[in-house]
Amino acid sequence: MSASTMSYKPNKLALLTAIATTMVITSGCQSLKTANATNQPTTMQGQNADQPKKLESFNITGKIGVTTPANDTSGTQGGSAFYAWGQENDRFAIELIGALGIGKTNIEYNGQTATLVSEKTGTLTADDPETLLKKATGWQAPISQMPYWISGRPAPSDSAPQLDAQNRLISSVNGDWSASFTYKGNDKLPSKISAVQPQGNKVVMTINH
Repeated sequence: MSASTMSYKPNKLALLTAIATTMVITSGCQSLKTANATNQPTTMQGQNADQPKKLESFNITGKIGVTTPANDTSGTQGGSAFYAWGQENDRFAIELIGALGIGKTNIEYNGQTATLVSEKTGTLTADDPETLLKKATGWQAPISQMPYWISGRPAPSDSAPQLDAQNRLISSVNGDWSASFTYKGNDKLPSKISAVQPQGNKVVMTINH
């Protein structure tokens, strides 16, 4: 991957305009209520019983880094990319620049089928975005949970979500992924999400709402 590729930061307007050709994106990241907005214990009860399952629309940009265990004794391997992400309900489109070793990449999900297009891989499809990303790059990431986490709330399948004193989500568990959330000042939406697996896979995502 060339240095010029990795130093490139995507133009938010240009990338979101490109994404909008394949799906409708509402402008701006909508502030979503976190679970149990009233004063609650630190641990949320009922495994998100009060969480609306419908995802709302947002668009964001940022950078994502992925680390995975190497197959030999060389330790870990990693890659990173700048991204623009447009979400409408359960559909999304993601454009990646410097995309984890496979060049500029577009990932779309219509709620049933995920499609990835890059110069290196051509067009690939899978039933879910996690399978698709692993097929294309070998990396693993909890993509299906990210739209909820980006919105500051646990995914419906999460367990043991934890809130801070401002009722903001600060940690949550989904399968063998453990996620933690960082906020700027009194912001209600996270500026960074870190997710790790015991096997050594790690995803760090910075978010510009």
